[in-house]
Amino acid sequence: MTSYPFDTKIAVLLREDLAPWQRVNVTAFLSSGIAHGFPALIGEPYEDADGTAYQAMFGQPVHVFEAGKEELRAAHERAVRRDLVVAVFTGDLFRTGNDEHNRAAVRAVPAADLDLVGLAVHGPANAVDRITKGARRHP
Repeated sequence: MTSYPFDTKIAVLLREDLAPWQRVNVTAFLSSGIAHGFPALIGEPYEDADGTAYQAMFGQPVHVFEAGKEELRAAHERAVRRDLVVAVFTGDLFRTGNDEHNRAAVRAVPAADLDLVGLAVHGPANAVDRITKGARRHP
């Protein structure tokens, strides 16, 4: 087995009871939060053989995991305790329609009471491994 070639890791952790469309939606939103927080993670733009240009993407893999509600809460606590930058998605965000309402929905709830359905973190690979401990790779 080849060792992990990056010093850092991007991980998305999803609550295991989400519908398939919710998993994809939450992963996309959380990944955008990591991209915003760490623009250096974005590689160079792509181009096909015909010269058609495409947007740049992360220059390293995004690891996607799933876990139960309590495992997700514990991962959130570990990430915050380690002072890692965290993107969160709560159940309330499925009922809002724009960024302003999304931020208000998160702001209205103390961290310990957030109805987390997903989180994303980026940091040293060993720290991210500790944060996602107990989670399973997304199927």
